[in-house]
This record gives sequence, C-alpha cells and structure tokens, in this order.
Amino acid sequence: MKIIKRNGEEAVFDEDKIVNAIKKANDEVFDGDKLSEEEIKEIADTVTERGMGMIRALNVEEIQDFVENEIMAHGKFALARKYITYRYSRALARKTNTTDDRILSLIECNNEEVKQENSNKNPTVNSVQRDYMAGEVSKDITNRILLPPDIVRAHEEGLIHFHDSDYFAQHMHNCDLVNLEDMLQNGTVISGTLIEKPHSFSTACNIATQIIAQVASNQYGGQSISLTHLAPFVQVSREKIRKGVEEELRMLGVDNEKAAGEITEKRLREEVRKGVQMIQYQVVTLLTTNGQAPFVTVFMYLGEARDDREREDLAMIIEETLKQRIQGVKNEAGVWITPAFPKLIYVLEESNIREGSKYWYLTELAAKCTAKRMVPDYISEKMMLKYKIDKNGNGNCYTCMGCRSFLTPYVDENGKPKYYGRFNQGVVTINLPDVALSSGGDVKKFWEIFDERLELCHRALMCRHNRLKGTLSDAAPILWQYGALARLQKGEKIDKLLYGGYSTISLGYAGLYECVKYMTGKSHTDEEAKPFALSVMQHMNDKCKEWKAKHNIDFSIYGTPLESTTYKFAKALQKRFGIIEGVTDKNYITNSYHVHVSEKIDAFTKLKFESEFQSLSPGGAISYVEVPNMQNNIPAVLEVMKFIYDNIMYAELNTKSDFCQVCSYDGEIKIVKDKDGKLVWECPKCGNRDQSKMNVARRTCGYIGTQFWNQGRTQEIQDRVLHL
Repeated sequence: MKIIKRNGEEAVFDEDKIVNAIKKANDEVFDGDKLSEEEIKEIADTVTERGMGMIRALNVEEIQDFVENEIMAHGKFALARKYITYRYSRALARKTNTTDDRILSLIECNNEEVKQENSNKNPTVNSVQRDYMAGEVSKDITNRILLPPDIVRAHEEGLIHFHDSDYFAQHMHNCDLVNLEDMLQNGTVISGTLIEKPHSFSTACNIATQIIAQVASNQYGGQSISLTHLAPFVQVSREKIRKGVEEELRMLGVDNEKAAGEITEKRLREEVRKGVQMIQYQVVTLLTTNGQAPFVTVFMYLGEARDDREREDLAMIIEETLKQRIQGVKNEAGVWITPAFPKLIYVLEESNIREGSKYWYLTELAAKCTAKRMVPDYISEKMMLKYKIDKNGNGNCYTCMGCRSFLTPYVDENGKPKYYGRFNQGVVTINLPDVALSSGGDVKKFWEIFDERLELCHRALMCRHNRLKGTLSDAAPILWQYGALARLQKGEKIDKLLYGGYSTISLGYAGLYECVKYMTGKSHTDEEAKPFALSVMQHMNDKCKEWKAKHNIDFSIYGTPLESTTYKFAKALQKRFGIIEGVTDKNYITNSYHVHVSEKIDAFTKLKFESEFQSLSPGGAISYVEVPNMQNNIPAVLEVMKFIYDNIMYAELNTKSDFCQVCSYDGEIKIVKDKDGKLVWECPKCGNRDQSKMNVARRTCGYIGTQFWNQGRTQEIQDRVLHL
C-alpha cells in the first residue's frame, strides 16, 4: 500500500507511524483517557484495512482523519483532542515551508501529484520543472493573497475547481483563436523584429510556427489556427515558381505552356509538403516557456475559402496535412509514432460528406488518419450552423480554441461575424456530484445548494475577470499589439476586449452522470432520469444568462476536460461522503455530460444521446466513441463520420496507438495492477513496465496525452468499454 506525503512524494505505508503518533498523544492524557496497547494496535489495523480498501493511494491527511474517527469511536474524546491538537501544532510548523518542500520534491522528481498533473509535460525536464516551480509560488500567492478565503477553501475541498491557479498571479488569459490572417497579411512583430507579409507558402508556414510558439508562451490555454489563412500563399508561391520555370525554359529555348504548368505544380506540391512538414515538426519540437509543446489546434474547413482557386489550394494543404499525420513522427528509436500535437479538426460539409462529392477523397483520407493516429476530430458544419446563431440570425461554423472551448457567436461593428482574434478569460468548474451528495438526495435541498455553489463559481469567475481587467497591452505585445488577438496601442488597457461578448468566460461542470445517479438511482441515459439531467444543464445556462445581463460579459457553459482534476474531485468526494456504489466508488468522476465510460452503449446511440447535452454546453464540449483498431475497417469509420455530420456538432473516435521500445511491440499497451495495487502500464509481449521505454498515446479528454496520467485518470482509461 502506498501513501502520498504532504510534499507530494509517494511512499510505502508504515502502520508503525500510526501507532507511534497515538502513543505520543496517549502519554499526555490521564489514565482513564488512555488507550491500551491492544486498542492502539486495533485502531492501527482498522485504519490500514480501510486504506487498503480505498483502491488508491491515500494522502497523510486522510489517514490522520481515519485515526481521529477511530479514537472517538473508542470513546476516548480527551485523547482525540490531544491528537487533533498535535496535528494542528505540526501543521502550523509546516505552514511556513510547505511550498518550499513541494518545490524541492518536484526538482528531485519525487512529487507524484505534480509528475502526473499534465499528460503532455515531462516533469524530469528542467524547463517543465521551472514552470512547476513558478506555479507553486503562484498558487501560494493566489491562495494567501489574491483570492477570497472561502473560494480557496471551496477549491481545496473539491466543491469547485479554480483552474490554472498556478498562472493566476500573472495577468494571463486562457485560450484563443489566433488571427493568423491579419498577422500574415498585414505583418507582425516577434521579439522586437518586424515580420512583413511572406512571399511564399513555406515562409508563411515558418512564420506561423513562430507565432504559435510566441502565443503559447503568453497564455496558459490552447490556441487554434486555420489552414485557410495559409492558403493564399500557395498562389503567391505558384506565381513565383511559374516565373522561375518560364525563365529556365526560355534559357533552354523551350516554349511549352503545358510543360511550364506541369513543372510549376510539381514544384508547388513539394513546397506545400515542406511547409506542412515544417509546421508539424516545429510544433512537436518547440518548447514554450511552460515546458511543453504548444497546445495548438489546426482547423481544416473548405467552407472558409473565399473562391474556387483558394478552395483548391486549401484542399491541397489539407491533403498533405492528413498524409503527414498518417505517417506520424519518429521517436528516438526511429519508429513512427503518434504525436500529441498539433491537434487536427476536419469539418464535415456537403462538399465532402458523401461518396461522389468533390472532396470525398479528403474525407476518406481523414478516416484513415483517425484510424491510425486518433485525429482529426470532426465538426459537423450542418449541426454547427444550427446551434451557433448570431444576432443577425445567421448560423456560423468555426473552430474551438484548443481542444473544446468554443466562443459564442459575435458580430462586429460592421455587422460581420468575427471569431479569429477572440479569446476566453478563464474557467471555474462546479463539482456536480458534491452538490447531489450534500443534499442527501432531497430535491429541494439540491436546488438550494446548487444555487449556493453556482454563486460561489460566479464570484470566482469575477475574480478571473477582474484579474485581467486593467492589463496593459505591453504585458503580451504579440497578443494585444501585433495582431494575434488585437492591435491595441502601447500602454492601452485590454478592458474593452473583456466586455460585450468579444471574449468569453466559462462555467465548467463535471460529473453529471454521478450527480444524476445519486439523485435518481439511474444513469442519465435512462428515460426517467434524463429530464433531471437536462434540467441541471438548463439551470446552469439560465444562471449564465443572468450573469451576462448583469455584467455585460459572455458567461457560457463549458464541459470541463478534467485531467488531474477528475482524481482530485473523486478523492474529495470519498473523503466527505465515503464509498457509495455507482457514485464515489471510482477514483475518477465522469467528464462533463458524458455517458459513463463503463456503460455499455453503441456508438450511434451514444452520439445521438449526447448531442442533446452538447447543445446545452455552448461554451465548449466534445463527445467521443471508443473503438478498436479500425485500420482495416475504414468503411465503418466513414459511417460514424456520416452519423456525426447528421447528428452532433463535435465528436471524435478514440483508438489506441502504442509502442514498446524494449521489444518493438506495436499494439495496445495494457493497464495492470502491481503488487501494491497501483495501476501501471505493461507491455503484453515482454512485460516492460518502464514508462520511459514505451510510447503510449491516449485521448485524455478532447486532446491526446503522451506523458501518462494520475491514478484516477488511469483507472478511467482502464474502465473504458468499446462502443463499436
């Protein structure tokens, strides 16, 4: 049995420490209040047994809570008071150096919690450690100075989650849609250097990767770019190449229009290949200031093209992007593997969704890519136009920011829809199962507690907003002055971008399934329980509408992509309410509105069911279906894609993509229990359990993770059932 020490380090559980702690308190009370040696041993054994039954590593505080409860159960209240006093005095002594201890433990790679916090960060690398060190200091300042005590307490107890508190001390926003078109067409400035409009496609791709890196270093969330903004530079290169080809042919005394055209297109294809390769390889090899590759999404939408020529050039870029992703990137052993980034999104539209449609060949290529590399994910233009209606009454289709955070429809002062250059201010998530459990199943009490917790989230979100308010454009020139998000003057505040719907701020939610399960005794897929689930979603939307009217800020509901927080919330629920079958008996809670990962349901029923909830999550959501290896069944992948087009706005297919560096096994690496009950990854061929000698890629919650996960998320991955 393992425990998590206060500094985050994992250690082997030692029952003698419980015995010794009780004995110290025992020595300070009168004889009538003492426990016998046998009783002390009995308490220690009981605590050990409870710990073994918790199916996860307990932290020290939880174990001490068990000890207190057992002492009181023996009727030794004076002794319990002494034990509590001892704990309190030790806590005070530690309070001055808790942050120091956590920083030192992560430098030595002993902090188990930090090591598993982000599945795309390698905690052994100096740049990541430096970011985590800064994060620990930022969290300390945030908790002690910047946030109200009740919000800090609610966050620590797992009632809510105040996202990215490790960046809150700085004036940084969450995620955005980069206005790459403006930066490429009108020029930008990077690190004090003027970057003018590029004169070729390859140069445009190079500049784009530099912009991506700079943007990632000035925010903490994901970003998205559109390939459409690169498409005009294909024609720039075509004209440049054609001029050179004609000159070469003249020198050879050849006057052949057809030959000139064919040579031009061949060379152009090669430039497009190199440009796309540049984006893929630079994105996966760049390290931003937070120690990871830029969290970037690449959007592929033919409908954005302004004319037929641009659409054809865009199709060429999309084709090359998909082909290169199918190939993958090489790991250190020279084996082609699945990279985590850039994330790809492919729009399903009338011109590509049916056999015989003009761009069906791209959709077939996308299906092969999904089967091999887990991307692209799919947006249905048909469904998005239905849901994203602006004030002019027009539907809009656009990409999310990063993995799933969507902007609300917006029309600028000229009456035109605007999405690129907009951003999200931040997220606070409510723990829905805790609301249900706190009500004890009383429906009236549930709604009362729900409103109290939502108001807590409202106040926390306003803290996020007010932290950004007053920020000068000088804080991040690439964002606010040089076109990524705006072109403000030096010294100008960003405040006008925080109101009127230009940016959004998100109320996240998690664990709808467990909430409904506790309140109704049924899964929200059950027809009797579904109305309650929908009413919970609608209530959050109503609150956001109320807050928007009050503050002139676009609050929106966001299906939180829990990663490490799923484990945090589960542990908090177990601590507060114990183990309740079907509700708190896992080391994770369910992401957003999703069907529980272990529930047997077919892919089409799942997507159709979840589409109703996705439409009530306008600030962001993504659905998925878990599938086996589909590389030899592309027609089935295409059928799912067609279903997505007709039924749900945004969805993905989860496959497996692993490699063992010890024995070269290329298949699914399994999750097993070690002798201490901890979940570990094991190669089914050679038994390798060394994570540094395997490549595992799994869809975490809208994006791909490749650096492994905490015990809660690992159990969730293990529990997933196939939907196809």
